[in-house]
Amino acid sequence: MVESLLLGIDIGTSSSKGVLVTPRGEILARASRAHETSYPHPGWVEHDAETVWWQDFLALSRELVTAADGRPLAGLAVSGIGPVLLPADSDGRPLRPAILYGVDTRAGREIAELTEELGADAILARAGTALSAQAVGPKWRWLARHEPDVFERTRLFLMASSYLVHRLTGEYVLDHHSASQCDPMYDLRAGDWARDWASLTAPGIELPRLVWPTEVAGTVTAAAAAETGLPQGLPVTGGTVDAWAEAASVGVSDPGDTMVMYGTTMFLIQVLADPRPHPALWTTQGAFPGTRSLAAGMATSGAITDWLRKLGTGDFGDLVRRAAEVPAGSRGLLLLPYFAGERTPLFDPDARGIIAGLTTGHGLGELYRAALEGIAYGVRHNLEVMAESGGKARRLVAVGGGTQGGLWTQIVTDVTGAEQQVPAETIGAALGDAVLAAVATGAEPDVRQWNPVETVVRPEPARTAVYDEYYTRYRRLYPSTVDIAHFLAAEQKAADERRT
Repeated sequence: MVESLLLGIDIGTSSSKGVLVTPRGEILARASRAHETSYPHPGWVEHDAETVWWQDFLALSRELVTAADGRPLAGLAVSGIGPVLLPADSDGRPLRPAILYGVDTRAGREIAELTEELGADAILARAGTALSAQAVGPKWRWLARHEPDVFERTRLFLMASSYLVHRLTGEYVLDHHSASQCDPMYDLRAGDWARDWASLTAPGIELPRLVWPTEVAGTVTAAAAAETGLPQGLPVTGGTVDAWAEAASVGVSDPGDTMVMYGTTMFLIQVLADPRPHPALWTTQGAFPGTRSLAAGMATSGAITDWLRKLGTGDFGDLVRRAAEVPAGSRGLLLLPYFAGERTPLFDPDARGIIAGLTTGHGLGELYRAALEGIAYGVRHNLEVMAESGGKARRLVAVGGGTQGGLWTQIVTDVTGAEQQVPAETIGAALGDAVLAAVATGAEPDVRQWNPVETVVRPEPARTAVYDEYYTRYRRLYPSTVDIAHFLAAEQKAADERRT
């Protein structure tokens, strides 16, 4: 009997990836496609849904269907960056580029307004998360204020995954996890839309039907089949945010399990039995029914390393080799990685990057290592805040492109003093989608068989002792310089306004 295969496709910040998988987790084919992210103004980060999300999906689906070589498909799951705001008309046609997640910081005024109107304590108690640049609600109000013509024509609210589900199936849905990041529009305690707050935040917008990422939302229509090469009638799940699909790919499912995702931004997800909302973190629904999670995210991580690559030789391998030869502490350098503001645990869109201790004796190796160390200090800071909220990390699992080469994961392990498990597949949001598709279509995948642990990274006590000293100074550097950073951020905004 011929096995039916599973498809998983993920739309990321800088690239999209897909996999074709057997019911046993064997990856038969992979596909990827790079794309551009738009930064039209300081603090604005956008994607064009048609040219980025849909065109990437078409390219990946066609390639993977060809690789299936006529073998039947059992199901498809999609994930994407989130939470994002894509306003669309009644037919699901985008009315402007999508406003991305917490890296887009344009709605500062609206965050303050809604917090004042609804009350910070009430928002935390009901939605589970304080309003920040990550929240969708304030961006709705920004849209109504600054682009009223777009807002007036908007009927549907889509994200990356739900846009694809709508294009494929015609179903207007959003998964519970993504909805729980639409603060203050979702009631975490009730597990449903907070319709009174949603109507205050986004009046006149039809809210999507809520589903779980492990539910079938609909099936591929004839029109979508003709365009994508997918078979008509193929089950499509509800979709979700990429980081939660990534967590599913490595079996982060038990209380205390924590995923550390090394990507364009650094992201942490910890599963909790009974999370206590913390104003410096995000408390959300999980990817599976009945689960909750604490989440943390830094505004820039891989984006900083890529910036240094472009300033230097253009070769990541060369930078890693140079940085590996530099001792812990980068010969007296300390970097604050707030190059696009910072998300958790600061929630400060006007924070700025700082390199302290720089001399003419420092080179690219020291700068690159200082960047990796600065991001690692940010990871430690977030883990400490998670512990304050009752989230003690019992198992750290490292995923993402930044795990390749081993230097960055070793630095994070040395800085935090905590072991990290590195699975065989570390770029796995698309693989996690395949897991979700398997569950939705009635299978019971053994994720630890699909994606076993390949390496365990252990701390080196001498380096950890050095980093303890640097971390203390790291924590002092931001409050000592925040007034200067805010002044410079205001100057940057003013300069941009003069250019436009």
